[in-house]
Amino acid sequence: MATRKNTQPPAPHAADSHDLIRVHGARVNNLKDVSIEIPKRRLTVFTGISGSGKSSLVFDTIAAESQRLINETYSAFVQGFMPTLARPEVDVLDGLTTAIIVDQQRMGGDPRSTVGTATDANAMLRILFSRLGKPYIGSPKAFSFNVASISGAGAVTVERGGQTVKERRSFSITGGMCPRCEGRGSVTDLDLTQLYDDSKSLNDGALTVPGYKPGGWNYRLYSESGLYDADKPIRKYTKRELHDFLHREPVRMKIAGINMTYEGLIPRIQKSMLAKDRESMQPHIREFVDRAVTFTTCPDCDGTRLTEAARSSKIKKVSIADACAMQISDLAAWVDSLDEPSVAPLLATLHHTLESFVEIGLGYLSLDRPAGTLSGGEAQRVKMIRHLGSSLTDTTYVFDEPTTGLHPHDIQRMNGLLLRLRDKGNTVLVVEHKPETIAIADHVVDLGPGAGTAGGTVCFEGSVEGLREGGTITGRHFDDRAALKETVRRPTGTLPIRGAATHNLRDVDVDIPLGVLTVITGVAGSGKSSLIHGSIPAGEGVVSIDQGAIRGSRRSNPATYTGLLDPIRKAFAKAHGVKPALFSANSEGACPTCNGAGVVYTDLAMMAGVATTCEDCEGKRFQASVLDYHLGGRDISEVLAMPVTEALEFFGSGEAATPAAHRILDRLADVGLGYVSLGQPLTTLSGGERQRLKLATHMSDKGGVYVLDEPTTGLHLADVEQLLGLLDRLVDSGKSVIVIEHHQAVMAHADWIVDLGPGAGHDGGRIVFEGTPADLVADRSTLTGEHLAAYVGA
Repeated sequence: MATRKNTQPPAPHAADSHDLIRVHGARVNNLKDVSIEIPKRRLTVFTGISGSGKSSLVFDTIAAESQRLINETYSAFVQGFMPTLARPEVDVLDGLTTAIIVDQQRMGGDPRSTVGTATDANAMLRILFSRLGKPYIGSPKAFSFNVASISGAGAVTVERGGQTVKERRSFSITGGMCPRCEGRGSVTDLDLTQLYDDSKSLNDGALTVPGYKPGGWNYRLYSESGLYDADKPIRKYTKRELHDFLHREPVRMKIAGINMTYEGLIPRIQKSMLAKDRESMQPHIREFVDRAVTFTTCPDCDGTRLTEAARSSKIKKVSIADACAMQISDLAAWVDSLDEPSVAPLLATLHHTLESFVEIGLGYLSLDRPAGTLSGGEAQRVKMIRHLGSSLTDTTYVFDEPTTGLHPHDIQRMNGLLLRLRDKGNTVLVVEHKPETIAIADHVVDLGPGAGTAGGTVCFEGSVEGLREGGTITGRHFDDRAALKETVRRPTGTLPIRGAATHNLRDVDVDIPLGVLTVITGVAGSGKSSLIHGSIPAGEGVVSIDQGAIRGSRRSNPATYTGLLDPIRKAFAKAHGVKPALFSANSEGACPTCNGAGVVYTDLAMMAGVATTCEDCEGKRFQASVLDYHLGGRDISEVLAMPVTEALEFFGSGEAATPAAHRILDRLADVGLGYVSLGQPLTTLSGGERQRLKLATHMSDKGGVYVLDEPTTGLHLADVEQLLGLLDRLVDSGKSVIVIEHHQAVMAHADWIVDLGPGAGHDGGRIVFEGTPADLVADRSTLTGEHLAAYVGA
């Protein structure tokens, strides 16, 4: 007789019950006791207007705690070498998995860092050439431009059989570094007239290098070295004296009674100033370097950074320098054509890495491209390549606006990659504004309702359909589509560009109309930035606002960055007849206990350091005596705590009326930063807020032509409308505005469009369309035209 089987499903295993990341009571930055549950192994998109708390929740709470917990698994010795991370302000955080953060931080600006070294593609190429290259020249080190050739010989003492024996040993390392340029690809020529005035003596202040002031140690090193007469004009130096002054090798000697290392002026400047990446220099040093230094391609290696031996070894008539200079899509095809069973696994891995570049929309780069020249979006996608082939599953990938700098055509590819990471069993968290990416989410978390102090709460949690009907700002604007303009403005003149050939441009001739809103568009890598930044240099009459990050410490804030604090300090000083320096927390008015920082930092060795509010000034950063001075009934700390909109009213009329401050505040309100307080540290501003702060600062620059590079970066759909209004106001005031942009709303709003393409890299670099947005939509002959037509519903 058949027995009935029990048809009830087995009880789920206890280990399978942890399917959520639970956050309770998050209070980081502007978050107000946020509690949410995020499903694991799904794609969750966090949205909300710029400054609503998305990054605070995703990066500063979830990802930061995951990293901190991982760091705690290392020994105390190892933790001593790692950055100490404080525990985020949150009541409960459980269900966390290992977080891999792929953010938009620019890649290291080291001159020796390239796309190839940053992604390990170079390491694989070096092994390939050391195995297959003819003639054979050595190990993979012989193909590395970061390894110098070294050889040496001498006696060594060896303990053997209870006796000490001396033996002669020699060694040699064959490296690939070009000895002339030391692997940098360019050599520097210093203009000596910018270093010193040869008609003066050192005692008369001949040196004109920043930081070499008479009386300072840098100056005394030369004026008191005793190697030459400090009272004699430099032009009268003998050959020997001039060599000692400019080129002397480092030597220990007594100068002004102190043992110091003396070194010629030129090698000293090269080590202290020229070894750094130009972008990371202070502005006055950068200005000096631009003036005094000319970078020319190294004549020995022709800019390839490699020795002649490394360039002589070839596979199928291609050297490693040729391979690195190829466009990556071409290099992938070349690697695919190699049929060598002895290195088959290496070729497969290298081909996969190169194909990942193409898939992610970076096939137009070459491996020898310096990492410091990549845009924020490109740098983020280069970092992604390391994770695409990863065997890890059940990890949390955290992305910061991965569609930044992408044409609508490329966004579809990026969506595919995010879904692939999810389908491997990973949790993918994405902070994003683009509706195309929000649409593919399994789960959406919308923060708001406002920005800054008006944000920090969860307005909606659920599906994309639910968001559309949810009535939040994001939901209301989700299906917004900017319409094409009925009429476009007529240009007042043209800016001719002739024979532009920077990077991949092919002798481009184009007339940019003036007095209107011109949008330069095209797929990523088609040559937009090369055309505009390469042909319209910032300078006389041109204000260029690029994507470079704002650099600022926690002491910097919108008031100091925009120059707003100067008129405010002067207004306080004038009202009370005291010095303006008293009203600076970085100068005389600083609280002596915390030195004007507002917090006191306690170092706890390998444990996370603790920051406590200063007890003396209660976080106000100023001495008590300074806070006795009032302007319009407010002290300086109360003024710095005001949001921009309140300060605009305060400095606009009455006793505190300050026209200079009012003008700057007006511009901050114009770019949509009305909710940011004047004293908020720059380190707490989001990417979109920093971009707009930079825009507000440059709006006061004198110039007739404004060049903006992707101003919609980090902007919510609702903020884009405000930006378009601002661009219109700029044009209506008589300015010419040129915008490099992918956002369809900006394209639809333009008076004139220049579309580059048709593809990226050597497939681009040509003008494929010039005309009005309506003509582009009607024409539909380019990728941009197709996407814009779909966007406006034509």
